[in-house]
Amino acid sequence: MQDYGLTEIGRKARKASRILNTAGCLLKNKVLVQAALALEENQEHLMEANAKDVAAAEAAGMKHSLIDRLKLTPERIKGISEGLRQIASLEDPVGEVLSMKKRPNGLMIGQKRVPIGVVGIIYESRPNVTADAFGLCFKAGNAVILKGGSDALASNQAIVKVIGQVLEANGLPASCVQLVASADREAARQMMRLNQYIDVLIPRGGAGLIRSVVENSTVPVIETGTGNCHIYVDESADFAMALDIIENAKTQRTGVCNACESLVVHSVVAEKFLPLLAKRLSPKQVELRGDSRAAGAERSVLSASEEDWGTEYLDLILSIKTVDSLEEAISHINRYNTGHSECIVTENYANAQKFLDEVDAAAVYVNASTRFTDGFEFGFGAEIGISTQKLHARGPMGLEALTSTKYIIYGNGQVRP
Repeated sequence: MQDYGLTEIGRKARKASRILNTAGCLLKNKVLVQAALALEENQEHLMEANAKDVAAAEAAGMKHSLIDRLKLTPERIKGISEGLRQIASLEDPVGEVLSMKKRPNGLMIGQKRVPIGVVGIIYESRPNVTADAFGLCFKAGNAVILKGGSDALASNQAIVKVIGQVLEANGLPASCVQLVASADREAARQMMRLNQYIDVLIPRGGAGLIRSVVENSTVPVIETGTGNCHIYVDESADFAMALDIIENAKTQRTGVCNACESLVVHSVVAEKFLPLLAKRLSPKQVELRGDSRAAGAERSVLSASEEDWGTEYLDLILSIKTVDSLEEAISHINRYNTGHSECIVTENYANAQKFLDEVDAAAVYVNASTRFTDGFEFGFGAEIGISTQKLHARGPMGLEALTSTKYIIYGNGQVRP
């Protein structure tokens, strides 16, 4: 069986993680700042590599929203660099003592934050993830092994090469960040079984990728979920605010997990609100699919199927469900959501609080776009992913989510009787 170089990659990563475990915060911050500058200085090289990926994707007929996720622009490269600088400015979690208690026998027992070790990330066509993943894992003292999508291979290789040069210039191994260069899916499957070297595996991408990793990995997995995100327009909603929020959440970037995919509208306001919504979204060519009451309120609404309520479109399509109460809205959202991000637009404080308390998701909003569920926007500098599970980490995962703990015990000769 072909190894795809994974055993050697794993060995190098494990060795690099031992070195990073003792790296000081000043050195890590220096590398991050220099890596940010190097990416900007190599902008033309990165965009040339990215252009090859984009051209191949267009030739393969990839839909526009996914090509948008793949594309690097000067503004996006600047954003990637700013993310690394923000990570450098954040407090280093490694070494933090979380507690220290004295036992009756005199032992001092505490908990200390430590790096996880080696983090593996399998992700799809978003080159910014390559730099974000490096930055967060590196600041938290972890080596990282990356397996990006085949459609972003040239872009990812270019980014990793630039970062590797910065690492080596600062006396650290380039293997602190490594890319599995094979486009073969078997390479990903073998990475999922690299227990000897990888401590945790994080998938980032669509439902198929995440399901494949969760079902096939023997390495522990932090599940990052797809985003069937809802916005509920309550009977007390400010229409102008609701329209602004929905337009932003649906159309700013359609191919991302925090985009709104489904709208829930109280029946009391549906007849007045939905024609306004159709008018607002028409210039953006958003297709509306709704139930019979939504179609009755706005003639441009197409008939929705049961499948529409649970679909992450990643496209200019929005499903619309009408409800008769807040309770019905919450029930619908909890049935069909993916545990990612949900929003209520309301002027009623009690309804807002009930929505916050009862909707089961990693991020729940009142009167704000779901597009804010993002490590950069939450002040983490960047994110390793958005966890929709409930163990270890939930929501955008920053530095603390990439650490573990160990007990530290101070004694003065105690022995157990």
